Parts: sequence; C-alpha cells; structure tokens
Amino acid sequence: MTTMTEASVREFKMPDVGEGLTEAEILKWYVQPGDTVTDGQVVCEVETAKAAVELPIPYDGVVRSLHFPEGTTVDVGTPIIAVDVAGGTAAEAPAQQPQPAAEEPEAKPEGRQPVLVGYGVSTSATKRRPRKGPEVSVPVPAQAIQAELNGHPPVAEKPRPLAKPPVRKLAKDLGVDLATVTPSGPDGIITREDVHAAAAPRPAEQTVPAAAAPAAPVTAAPAASYDGARETRIPVKGVRKATAAAMVGSAFTAPHVTEFVTVDVTRTMKLVEELKQDKEMQGLRVNPLLLIAKALLVAIKRNPEINASWDEANQEIVQKHYVNLGIAAATPRGLIVPNIKDAHDKTLPQLAAALGDLVTTAREGKTSPAAMQGGTVTITNVGVFGVDTGTPILNPGESAILAVGAIKLQPWVHKGKVKPRQVTTLALSFDHRLVDGELGSKVLADVAAILEQPKRLITWA
Repeated sequence: MTTMTEASVREFKMPDVGEGLTEAEILKWYVQPGDTVTDGQVVCEVETAKAAVELPIPYDGVVRSLHFPEGTTVDVGTPIIAVDVAGGTAAEAPAQQPQPAAEEPEAKPEGRQPVLVGYGVSTSATKRRPRKGPEVSVPVPAQAIQAELNGHPPVAEKPRPLAKPPVRKLAKDLGVDLATVTPSGPDGIITREDVHAAAAPRPAEQTVPAAAAPAAPVTAAPAASYDGARETRIPVKGVRKATAAAMVGSAFTAPHVTEFVTVDVTRTMKLVEELKQDKEMQGLRVNPLLLIAKALLVAIKRNPEINASWDEANQEIVQKHYVNLGIAAATPRGLIVPNIKDAHDKTLPQLAAALGDLVTTAREGKTSPAAMQGGTVTITNVGVFGVDTGTPILNPGESAILAVGAIKLQPWVHKGKVKPRQVTTLALSFDHRLVDGELGSKVLADVAAILEQPKRLITWA
C-alpha cells in the first residue's frame, strides 16, 4: 500500500526560468498541502537574479507538501513541491509518521535541505523533517557526503541547527559553531542576534598567552560594531545581487570613458506636446524619453560601429546589425534593464507602444528574463530623480550607455540673446576597447543635434 502511494507522488523541481540561472528565491506560495491543482496552474512566484516569475505545475493532483517556505533561495533542479497525482491520499500523508521514514531514503534532494527546514509554511512538514537524521540511519552516509561537499566537518551527520544561509555565513565568518548557539527564533531558528551573542563573550572565555591575545579582538570586532537597535542588515539576493555582480564585473573589465554635452531641448519639448495631440499617437506614452530613444537610434544608424560588443575569448569586436535598446528601470526589487527587441526597425508609434509596455511590465514586476537578455545599447534616465546627469556603468556585454539628466528651465544664449530655455545634460559612457574618442563624440554630438533640432529625425532617419 505504501509503495503505491509513493509511486503516485510527483516532485516538481525548481526549473531554470532564465538562461544559465542557478538559483531562485520563493517569494509566495499560492497553494497549501491538501489543495487540488491542475496542469498549468500557477503554484508559486519565484525571484531569480533577473526577474520575478510565476511557476505553473505540469500535472494534476493534490498538493502533498511544500518543501521550502517563502523567502528561501533554492538551487535549480531541487524539488520544491510534492503532488500526489493519484489524489485523495495527499492530505492524510503528513499525519502518518511511519510513511515519511520510508520515503526519505529516496528523497535524495532533501538531504541537501536541512538548512532550510524548520520554518516552513506547513507545520506538519517542518516539524517532521528535522527529526529524520536521528530516526533514520540509512540516509546518514549520503548526508555525510553532502556535508563534505559543503565544506562542513563530519559532525554534520547529526541534525544541523536551524539557520538561514546568511546566518550560517555570519557564523562562519565569526568562527561560531552553530551547534553551541542557543536559538531564540521561531521553531528553534538561530538568528543573527544569537550568533553575535555567542561570538561576543569569546575573548573573555579564552585563556591564552599574552602573545596570542591580538588574534581574539580580530574575530570579535564585527560583533562589537553591530547594533541591532540602530542598524538594519538586508541580505543581498535576487535582482540586487545580480546587479551588484554585473556592475562590478563591468566596471573592472571594460575601460569606461564618459563624455558630456549640455543641450537646448526646447524644440524637442514642443514636439512632445504636439505629438500628444497627434491622432497616430493617441493612447500611447509620449514623453521626452521617446524622442531621446529615437534620437539615439538615428545616431547609431549614422555610426553603426558604436553598436558592438567585445569578445574576449576570440579577441574580436562583434558589430551588431540590430539594436536591442535597453531601458534602465528602477523597481522595488532593484534595477533591471529590459530591452526593446529590434528597436531600429520600429516607427515612432511602435517605439512609443514598446516603451509603454516595457515600463508597465517592469513596474508590475512581471518582466521576463528573456526581455532582459541580448541588449546592445542602453538608456538610463536619471533626470526623473531631479539630478543633472551621471557617469553610467555599462550593462555587461554592451558598448555604450546614455544617461539623460533632468530637463530644466535655464538661461541660455539663443539667437544672440539670453533667454529661458529647456536644457538638459547628456552623458555617454562607452567601452574604450572598441569605441575611441572620435566615435563616441560623434554619437553623442548626433544625439544632441537631433534633440536641439528634432526635424533632423526626419532628414537623418
């Protein structure tokens, strides 16, 4: 009877929802143990290093268990939910104690999960799984092997203390053995404060010769500098973690050069107002960014060498005959850069529609990983924050990025007289390995000339 029940259980694994991703964080579960699910039904939302994505289940059945709670980062390929495809027995399974013991030798991925159990969304699941170490002797060798792969000593064969990955890293950095820490969190979870409390008394407890004393304060210093009442520590993960890694890699790989130009965009602002009344643009998002994007596309058409990438492995410059125009967007989960595919082929109304869809999707947190891949050139509009301009860092794999500053009414010499004009500052950063000063200057000058005299959009396009 037990064998038949086990055979009906299907494990849904964390898929690779984006090219080359290795992990994802579970943001929200839409189902609970006992719920009936159908093929294609969304069961959870996960956040990868690129975007938030909803995951559909690929079969019908009854949810038997959720292997991880919300907020947990899970490796791609690890089972995250169990579904009884036969139905009818899944709701009873958590209450049967002998059954899990028989299942666990086969549930190999669970041997990698002790760090994440104990604080799950299902009380029955989280209370049962931490006891599997002492109750079942068969999985011990597999646990020992996995512990060695993770860099833990042989004592990892015993039930490991409950702590989230950031807390485990903190304990490792401070030299604290989690087995000696008294947990204060819910369900026996060890918190950051518990680790700091365990680390703090260490210098006083050590009885070492005076010559070795200088080593003790070095270990305890981080604990002394942390004040939980006055500081908040936020784990870096998901989009923010990927952005940080990408920016560091870009800044220290591509030699950046940034050039600036201040331009009178009064005529461009007038054209924006005219386009808002145009019948072809009704219902579309019409703003200065639209014309700036079009101006950059025209400048790239006149100077196609700017639209390229550097192939380090083959020592080649790869010129692109298409433009996937990236638009940097600030979201609650961090900065993302989705791009408009084949933007060079779009008319102004088509470009306006694409921009509108891109912004709306980003604000809703629904940008797909595919939408952020394959960009060639990027625009970042820092002017919306009221700043004049900045020195943008290249999106990895791209050769140029244009920063747009705030458009302000300023005194400007126009036709020999000082008049109030709408003025902005543009900044173009480029990879100096494949873009020299002449090429970069030409592109920036072309964008400025078009924004100053937007009629050139027609003559130069």
